[in-house]
Amino acid sequence: MPVATGQIQDASRRGLFVATDYADIRLNQPIQLAFKLPDQGQDCHRVLNAHVIRRSSGGLGLGFDGTDNEVDVIAELVQWLQSQSLLTGFRV
Repeated sequence: MPVATGQIQDASRRGLFVATDYADIRLNQPIQLAFKLPDQGQDCHRVLNAHVIRRSSGGLGLGFDGTDNEVDVIAELVQWLQSQSLLTGFRV
């Protein structure tokens, strides 16, 4: 299973844009995002399901619509990113 890393540049409750140089991915491909917020415990990883809705030379647009996710996990991620001023284009 391929593993890639990236940096979230834009996020909302419907999806996010991840800056990455990983290109071996196709539109509509389902993926899993694994993350851990720095202020959480060592074993407190979260996983979100998404699908690729856009590809560009700078990264991937990922959508949460039509996937099985806990709304609270998405909200927690977006709120944390906003509180850290890590988003260049925050949308709710």
